[in-house]
Amino acid sequence: MTDPTTKLPLPLDGIRVLDATHIVAGPFCSLILADMGAEVIKIERPRSGDLSRGRGPFLSGPDGQQVSSRYLGINRNKKSVTLDLRNSRCKDAFRSLVKESDVLIDNWGPGAFQRLGLGYDTLHGINPGLVYASITGYGDSDGLRGPYSAWPANNLSIQGMAGWMEVTGEPDSPPQAVGDNIGDSVPGLWTALGIVLALRSRDQTGQGQLVDMGMYECMVSHLVSSMNVYQSTGRNPTRSRDRLVTAGMPFKARDGYVLMAGVRSSERLKAMWQLIGRDDLADDPRYLGQDPDGEFYFQNVIPAIEEWSSQLPKWEVAEKLTGIGFSMGIAQTISDLDQCPHLSARDMFVSTGDTLGGQFTSLKTPIHLTECVDFAADTPPTLGENNREILTTLGGLTPEELSELEAEGAV
Repeated sequence: MTDPTTKLPLPLDGIRVLDATHIVAGPFCSLILADMGAEVIKIERPRSGDLSRGRGPFLSGPDGQQVSSRYLGINRNKKSVTLDLRNSRCKDAFRSLVKESDVLIDNWGPGAFQRLGLGYDTLHGINPGLVYASITGYGDSDGLRGPYSAWPANNLSIQGMAGWMEVTGEPDSPPQAVGDNIGDSVPGLWTALGIVLALRSRDQTGQGQLVDMGMYECMVSHLVSSMNVYQSTGRNPTRSRDRLVTAGMPFKARDGYVLMAGVRSSERLKAMWQLIGRDDLADDPRYLGQDPDGEFYFQNVIPAIEEWSSQLPKWEVAEKLTGIGFSMGIAQTISDLDQCPHLSARDMFVSTGDTLGGQFTSLKTPIHLTECVDFAADTPPTLGENNREILTTLGGLTPEELSELEAEGAV
């Protein structure tokens, strides 16, 4: 290990990112870049800012001020400037920022920046080394537009379109979404990777490029197992009991659910029946996985296990079955995760200020660069907090021009 006094710098130290995004997909992407050392400058609308600032649940301060927990969780280590990009002087300031930056990210929808006269071709002319990442629902660049490219998109619509909802849930239920907004965060992750790859290409050639990211394709790429099943069988994976049993067998404990996943060999199943005092089932082929019929499992095997497991805490059930070779999981609640000793040991929590005088805990970026310095834990910025610092330097405005724009409500 490197001596703590000679740690390496973070990999994106010295990279400046203009983050003209909102809600989740774009801010989640720029959060990764910020945590990896980039200087991230949020470009926000005057007065309202990133739309997530107005979405609860909210934290309240002693003087009645409020701040969105959704905003706090994915906007640490960033700066904020406000610019009305319909205003000509604000556009000039934005172009000056582009000239002095390495990366621009936008997720305002197909053609949004093009309609402002700030499309990739224009900005590339200002800064040929610019990496411009555009996150849209279905992709939006010359030569790569498809029949859905003009469609708006959000987490749920993308989960449905990308096939996730059709393979999630009980067999007789309607298609079901995954509980969190992975339709946004997964594309954010892929976009961060695309930006880093484009920066590497720039290192080799000196040229920036457009990184065209479609949320749809990002989510489809994570259905790799289901797509491979379809390619080999010609059948759509469905929400069947057989599929649920193959993927993992959930059953009740006294205080929640555990999941038996992975290989369930006859030998391990026999050892399980003996462990839980059901020797009468230890030699029955139906209970040893030799005829893995989904309905039989749900009607007979799982209830037999639950006679034992429902009397014990979930962690004890998992520990006992792990001890005889099963790959076990626990259906953890968010409060379980918040108090998880393993996540704590893995340094997965970070505390920042909450802009109200208190503290806010969020999840770290799960990339452990063991030889690099740790990233900062700067409080997410208030709206326009860095206007004077950035717009009168990198943005090229005089203090008088900034004051005039403030009076107009343009910043």
